[in-house]
Amino acid sequence: MKLYWWPKTRSLRALWVLEEAGATYERVGVDLRNQGQENAEFRDVNPMAKVPALRDGEAKLAESAAICAYVAERFPEAGLAPTLGDPARGRYLHWLFFAPACVEPAFTQKFTGIEIPAFSAGWGDFGRVFNVLEQVLTPGPWLLGERFSAADVMIGSDLHFGMDLFKIVEPRPAFRAYVDRCLARPALQRALAIDAAGV
Repeated sequence: MKLYWWPKTRSLRALWVLEEAGATYERVGVDLRNQGQENAEFRDVNPMAKVPALRDGEAKLAESAAICAYVAERFPEAGLAPTLGDPARGRYLHWLFFAPACVEPAFTQKFTGIEIPAFSAGWGDFGRVFNVLEQVLTPGPWLLGERFSAADVMIGSDLHFGMDLFKIVEPRPAFRAYVDRCLARPALQRALAIDAAGV
């Protein structure tokens, strides 16, 4: 298993989920400002030339949520996803893909100041996205109640970035408590240490 990554990017999500799964993997640094565009091996895995990307034998994929879903299914013993037939799988998939479908566009909306009518934007608007997240996270501890999942990797990463790094998400009590629980996880601590050490 080979992870194409770069520090201080969305690659943190892939590092975190791989660490949660207890996977053995090789890290390949891809600096998109330099060699990323010319690296044929990397472009074969992700023609979009973005990180993270993952190769596992003949399997090739990119997109953080897809990598989280793949790793959760590849390592079922880690318990990172409800099994097929489990009713909780519906909400798991919902929150797993809520990050790229709603949270990231809401971040872009906030950063750029672009105003789009809420009824026509797939994510509604910035306020709605975070009000919905506050509602689901208030009971705690995780998106699926007592069960941590790969969806928490996606949403936990986004809330950490939004509150602690970008400073565009209000640190509501439910968000702060949730992100602190995420940050306390040994797997995320290992991923953050890898990220901080660089390539």
